[in-house]
Amino acid sequence: MSSHTVEPSLPPTSGNPESPLAGTQLERTARPPAARFPRRLAELVDTHALTLLRATVGIVFVGFGVLKLFPSASPAEQLAVDAATKMTLGLVPETVLLISLAALETAIGIGLITGRRLLRPALVAFFLHMGGVFSTLFLLPDAMWQPHSPAPTMEGQYVVKNVVLVAVCLVVAAHEWSREHRSRRPDGVG
Repeated sequence: MSSHTVEPSLPPTSGNPESPLAGTQLERTARPPAARFPRRLAELVDTHALTLLRATVGIVFVGFGVLKLFPSASPAEQLAVDAATKMTLGLVPETVLLISLAALETAIGIGLITGRRLLRPALVAFFLHMGGVFSTLFLLPDAMWQPHSPAPTMEGQYVVKNVVLVAVCLVVAAHEWSREHRSRRPDGVG
């Protein structure tokens, strides 16, 4: 994800120190290193934005996935088990559900962090997983919504905040899936 803005080029000052552009040109070259830092940082982030997005969401998924491997370590453990139990109609034991969720979240995280061949399967698994996560808003309404109010409970907020992760992965997926299209263009662009 790289945005490119074109800065207008300044015409030469033709050696005239009274030219209004002369001071501007001097200011550009005479900036102290501390003044150049924000711009360089912005350029660095812009260059690596997709990798940064992928890696941070991946780290979050690995972290929360690994927490589910330790009993009572995850604040969302019971919520995840209750929702998964409803989705599986109670046919799968809770420990199996929890270990499966932990493995799935950890695998999604690893796929996002490493990218390459694991990125597409990780994105598909991510979006399927988010379908399950958001279904808790309907499967467990008493836990998700405050009584007599449209406001979410703390657990509901925990689920709703995932819209940010969905938005990030939509950006990553759009870039990933359009990359193949760009490489096949007959005009050689992209």
